[in-house]
Amino acid sequence: MKVAFAQGHPTPLGELTGNNPHETVSDKTVSTLLLHWILMKRHALLSLAIALLLQIPAGAGSGPPRYEHRTSADPHGTGKFYMGREISRVMGHQGASWLDRPEREVEEAPEVLLDALGTLRGMTIADIGAGSGYFSFRLARRAGPGGRVLAVDIQDEMLRIIRRRAAQKSIRNVEPILGTIQDPGLSPESVDLALLVDVYHEFSHPWEMIQGIHRALKPGGRLVLVEYRAEDPEVPILRLHKMTQDQVRREISVHPLVWVETLDLLPRQHIVIFRKPSR
Repeated sequence: MKVAFAQGHPTPLGELTGNNPHETVSDKTVSTLLLHWILMKRHALLSLAIALLLQIPAGAGSGPPRYEHRTSADPHGTGKFYMGREISRVMGHQGASWLDRPEREVEEAPEVLLDALGTLRGMTIADIGAGSGYFSFRLARRAGPGGRVLAVDIQDEMLRIIRRRAAQKSIRNVEPILGTIQDPGLSPESVDLALLVDVYHEFSHPWEMIQGIHRALKPGGRLVLVEYRAEDPEVPILRLHKMTQDQVRREISVHPLVWVETLDLLPRQHIVIFRKPSR
């Protein structure tokens, strides 16, 4: 047993309580210092444990890794998989003209899509993966002067196209926002509707992006994903640029969003609608 010495007489540490009538003043001083030392050590260990826990990513230890990396057999794939789906490569700003091709009117029926979303007047709408603004300006017209469109893209070159076109058209309710591959860069509970047209399948970090979009939605706000139908082999789009509605629902279901309905009103795409629960 370790001992402390006071006035040349050994006193067991277990007896240094401050209540022993035979303890000397020196014994009490040693007892107090020892107690403080023990408390400091306990506090330091607790702080270290908390710091280590804060460094563990969300979801770690609760299942398999969120993403898998494999050798891709598809030249249009990234080799990164999420929930069994290979994430496709992103179309660069060099392909902006393809986004504005006249054939989209027939192939995608954009006005039919927007009609299906109901009245948008006065809303704050996030056009995620806005590209050249093909949908941003259509949304701006429907939102009206009391609404606004947040045109989000990760490529500043695309946002420069939007700024130039907005100036040419004198449109003032479109706000370009530079996001990142993991965060759309939107303020919490600021958005009534988040629209993702032919873009979700390209997200390199789909879990993080939907988490950010969920955070940005107001209670009761809607998330709308439009993706080419992978169930239909006749849809002439690269395999990794299509998704089944089941895959869309599976991936979104891990977030606190409620599936509302899937609409098949468009020639080649699903419209899959989710809602953030109201408080």
